[in-house]
Amino acid sequence: MLGERYFTNRQRLAHLITATEALGVETGTQLAEALPTREPGGALGPPFLFVVCGETNAGKSAFFNGLFGELICPMSNLPETDRVVWYRFGDPASDTEVTPLLREAYRPIPLLKDFNLIDTPGLQAAPTEASRIAERLVGAADALFVVVPVNNPWGAPAWNLISRLPPEALDRVILIVQQCDRADAADLGVIQGHLKDLAVKRVGRELPVFTVSAKLAYDAKHAGEKNTDRMVSSGYLALEAFLSQRVFTTPGRVELLGKWRGQAAGALRLIEDRLDAQGRGMRQHGAFLQEVEGEIVRLREHFIGRLPQHLKSVAEVFQLESVGVARFLRRRLGVFRSLFRVLVGDQTSQAVEAEFIERMKSTVEAVAKQDGDEVVAVCRGHRAELDRRVRDQMGVELGEGAGCEEGLERARAWFVERVGRVAREGIGNLKVRNQLGKDLLLRNHALKSFVFVTLLLVTAAGVCGALAVPWVPFGLLGAAGAFFLAGLLVAWLARRRVVADFQERMLDTCGGFASTLKSDYEEALRVVFQEYLETLAPIRRHLVAAQSELEPRQQKWKDLFLTLKAIEQDL
Repeated sequence: MLGERYFTNRQRLAHLITATEALGVETGTQLAEALPTREPGGALGPPFLFVVCGETNAGKSAFFNGLFGELICPMSNLPETDRVVWYRFGDPASDTEVTPLLREAYRPIPLLKDFNLIDTPGLQAAPTEASRIAERLVGAADALFVVVPVNNPWGAPAWNLISRLPPEALDRVILIVQQCDRADAADLGVIQGHLKDLAVKRVGRELPVFTVSAKLAYDAKHAGEKNTDRMVSSGYLALEAFLSQRVFTTPGRVELLGKWRGQAAGALRLIEDRLDAQGRGMRQHGAFLQEVEGEIVRLREHFIGRLPQHLKSVAEVFQLESVGVARFLRRRLGVFRSLFRVLVGDQTSQAVEAEFIERMKSTVEAVAKQDGDEVVAVCRGHRAELDRRVRDQMGVELGEGAGCEEGLERARAWFVERVGRVAREGIGNLKVRNQLGKDLLLRNHALKSFVFVTLLLVTAAGVCGALAVPWVPFGLLGAAGAFFLAGLLVAWLARRRVVADFQERMLDTCGGFASTLKSDYEEALRVVFQEYLETLAPIRRHLVAAQSELEPRQQKWKDLFLTLKAIEQDL
């Protein structure tokens, strides 16, 4: 492609600027001053303007067709161009009469987006109005091709035109010797040398001279051939290499590319500063979140640190309740109650355990409820202050406090329920009724024995009385009474021993119960504070969302920066 290096860099730079503007919008970076708000592709420069001049039938139109491999300009042996024709891109094709001597021809040929072509009428010995228009257009042209036929490259009209050009326009003049396929290669070299000498004599400098065959080039390009013998023979390969370098080094356009490259670099620096600031903000927000989490952990550790004192109180309560349950046991072991249960069955050990469990569960739940209320109050106060801090520090709203309140109330209820359940299980693990049941079993066996002997003696006394045995019934009744009194004494002594042993065992297990309660109490407190930590979820979501947005933006910036550096190296 003619000028491929220039157009590739221009397209890359246009895409870079467009992507940089998009990244600026994405990152919230103000680029109005760094990048003017205009479409970069058009702002990077209008199409190159090529003007062709030459005598009638010198092959001007054919030259353009051969240069681009497209039938842009009509060709004929008769003069076809009686006015200046400006070929530009347009779809559909149309012609516009600007003046009687200037026509704009719009053609749907893609190369006309990058190159505008001006075909002029054939030069004559005396300047015409059309040739004067062509001369005025030369000032805006990027290249002026003066086409001369190989059979008469010294024609006066062409050289007169060159002589009339201002010095700055001579830098853009390129001599084209057309129809070189009609001459020998040796003759072409001689012609080129003579033309360069003639240029020095007429305008005081050498001009670039190329010998070409538009027919060979057009046929080769139209057939899709590249770098074939026909293309080499056409002379267009050398001309195109020269034009590509000329296109890439045109001062004004190179300066324009450099200007936009500088603007893109400045915009990328602004975006980099913005991304750095966002990264610092995220790190600060992350540190702030860690600080808040640390505060909540310290609150939790504060309450856990108070557990030994609380458990000491629980131990004291355990001791008091042990005494109370011992009293309950003493009442249950009353003589007459005991005698009654001997007859109907004894469930004292189960009743004592159930009483102990209920008392300790109620007491421990009351302590847990007090602690839960205090924990919730502390969390509620911390949350009220945290709302303001998060809003000031991060600009994030934690949301309605109703959800936090519900969560804390739910955690508090669970805390009380769990501690109560642990207390119940702890009393059960002490196996209160096992040893008590054994002691009561021995006592009941003794009572049953005394009751049995007493009843047996009374029965015997009754039988003797019925048989009118003198004095024996009274003796048996006396013995029965003695056994009954002895049974009462044994029951009373056994009650004291059983109650004393029970109370002693309970006091001995006080520390074990408190230790059993400690780990579950701590875990329950952790769950409450974990529930409170969950209220920080909006902060975490904010950080995760910010990070997920920042990382691809940073990668986009790196890709754009590498593209910019590649363009800089090529420029």
